[in-house]
Amino acid sequence: MTDVDDAMQERAERWASTMRGHQAGDVALAHEDSWAGPGSSTTIPRRAREEDEHDELAPLATKAGGAGDRELEEEPDPFRTCFERDRDRILHATAFRRLAGKTQVFVFPDDHQRTRLTHALEVAQVARSVSQAIGLNVALTEAIAIGHDCGHGPGGHASEDALTPYVEEGYDHAVWGADETLVPLNLCSETLDGVRNHSWSRPAPATPEGEVVSWADRIAYVCHDFEDAVAAGIVSEDMLPPLVRDRVGTDRSTQLGTMVRAMIQATAESGRIGMTVPIAEALAEYRRFNYEHIYLRPASKAQADSVIRMLRALVEHYADRPNLLPEEHGLDAGSPEALRRAVAYVGGMTDRFACRQAMALLDWDRDRLPVGIDV
Repeated sequence: MTDVDDAMQERAERWASTMRGHQAGDVALAHEDSWAGPGSSTTIPRRAREEDEHDELAPLATKAGGAGDRELEEEPDPFRTCFERDRDRILHATAFRRLAGKTQVFVFPDDHQRTRLTHALEVAQVARSVSQAIGLNVALTEAIAIGHDCGHGPGGHASEDALTPYVEEGYDHAVWGADETLVPLNLCSETLDGVRNHSWSRPAPATPEGEVVSWADRIAYVCHDFEDAVAAGIVSEDMLPPLVRDRVGTDRSTQLGTMVRAMIQATAESGRIGMTVPIAEALAEYRRFNYEHIYLRPASKAQADSVIRMLRALVEHYADRPNLLPEEHGLDAGSPEALRRAVAYVGGMTDRFACRQAMALLDWDRDRLPVGIDV
């Protein structure tokens, strides 16, 4: 064996030796020299933590209770609140994992560029910062934040334009996420409401935590989409309007900190979840700039057109051949049920998988795929 082989074998044996941990009486420990513990044998049951919420959170914060208000009744968890369970279910859900392969701004992004998944995590960070400071339910805030984009299809917002003709009520990623994608998780009504109504074009969320996520979503994507576009050479910091530069700065860290503090200040002063007017004006100008120079630039529009053509072709292919859909149960080709199942299946695809299916099922050449796709 070579020295490299010997080192690999030694490391493998050392790793294998830790399989069962280290026994200390009736307890297995992770490390041979493990010492850590809470200092007492007391556990904190869920009910005690729920009682603490009534004492510690703001009066109108959403309080957890038992198993939560779910479509299907469940037994409550002995230690986690209902909203903590929602957050955990979303984190482990296939729909959430697939966000790693879905467009934020750039289709099939480079390693350092945002995906829908990293966007959701950044929204959760911003929302948590605000919610914790103003006394809201952080677990509910996080659940809404990480789940808010689970209804997005491949190719970014172009997927909504692509899939809308096949859905009677239109394909809105917020509504679809709450009412279709996340339904199997049996989430609490408050979590689903926050997901369904996080977009500003929708009715206001029913909880203050949902309202915080609505703001956090816009704050996060405006800042990080600009940062990604700068890294891609599409825009530069000196192109930012003076209103943005002067009021919130030019780097993401400064911008996020300024906007988060502006939300906390506005809420403390008014009792309403919002943002101080000067910073809100800067945010609006920032978003307008992004639309003009990033989202609606010719290359982005051409990319969106390619995504729309591809997704519509896939939906129609599957609707006419429902036997190709997973877990197909005797659907009639071309029926409304087959069409909706086709929309759900295509909408759940990652960018790469959708492109592979277009090549495999539709005989598309690579040059017909959205620019930048590497399948």
